[in-house]
Amino acid sequence: MSEEKYFNNKECAQFISVRNYGSVAKVLLESQKKTWQQLAEGYKSLSTVQVKTFYFDGFRIKAQFNPGRIISSSAKVDSASIKERKCFLCPQNLPAEQKGIPYNDSYLILANPFPIFPEHFTVPNVNHTPQKIDGNIGGLLKLTQDISSNYMAFYNGPKCGASAPDHFHFQAGNKNFMPIGDDFQQLKNEYGEILSEDEDFILTAVDDGLRKFISMESFDYSLLVDLFDKFYKIYSLLVNSGEEPMMNVLSYYEADYGWRLLIFLRNKHRSSHYFAEGKNNILLSAASVDLGGVSILPLEKDFDKISKELLTEVFKEISISDEFFKMIKEKMTSAI
Repeated sequence: MSEEKYFNNKECAQFISVRNYGSVAKVLLESQKKTWQQLAEGYKSLSTVQVKTFYFDGFRIKAQFNPGRIISSSAKVDSASIKERKCFLCPQNLPAEQKGIPYNDSYLILANPFPIFPEHFTVPNVNHTPQKIDGNIGGLLKLTQDISSNYMAFYNGPKCGASAPDHFHFQAGNKNFMPIGDDFQQLKNEYGEILSEDEDFILTAVDDGLRKFISMESFDYSLLVDLFDKFYKIYSLLVNSGEEPMMNVLSYYEADYGWRLLIFLRNKHRSSHYFAEGKNNILLSAASVDLGGVSILPLEKDFDKISKELLTEVFKEISISDEFFKMIKEKMTSAI
């Protein structure tokens, strides 16, 4: 890749030497706001977003009116549409003003010009390769650890909100932005079922009535990779579609607690509300951030009418069934 796309800053060298990529990313973002107009406009738009919070039993879901996300929320991700456009994550197609931080030889840390978080990044592979988490969970874990001074990381499946399903990438943003970061322990206590645990890890299944997810907690990198690989194989066999089973993954890391992976299990990309006609239409294309507790609504009409009841309908419709969740829990329990 051409070095002209690299962000060169003396302040970053010290951070990179100790793998503090969270601080490196922050320096990149602040610099890019000054030199890249599209990014500056994206953050100006973000400063005007409106938010309202809905309280459920033991957790919260926020709704964010964010007009700047209209392109991502309405993105066409069918094969024909993808073939007709240039890949916007390939280095040669990036805007001239956009610069990135090389990461682990295979990735580029970029400021996201359509932010949801106060500080939002995209981390694409430098090569044009399909969005697929199988075999790449280790990369997500390492990224999470290396940016953990400021951020968490996440993955949207190719049919679960990734606006570039043809180009492998992660995203990252502020740690405490999504309510699930603070609500996790209460969710786990009230709605969780521990499937397996020992001194090295805890594997929990959570169903809070809206979302169904598996959590994996450990200090041990290799153990987590192995645990996720077992889960992926089980989930894939049960789905039996020949494609990646539908999921969104949130990844957190703290030096005192280790890693926490939250894997949301789905059976739909978009709910029926997205395709409804007239007043029943809601442009809500749920991905990792939505499932983490911040539902992104780019249209004011949808923000005005969104409610606890509508959010419940959307999330329950895109989540796997109770019966399927039960099968996954049984298979995971017997596999460990």
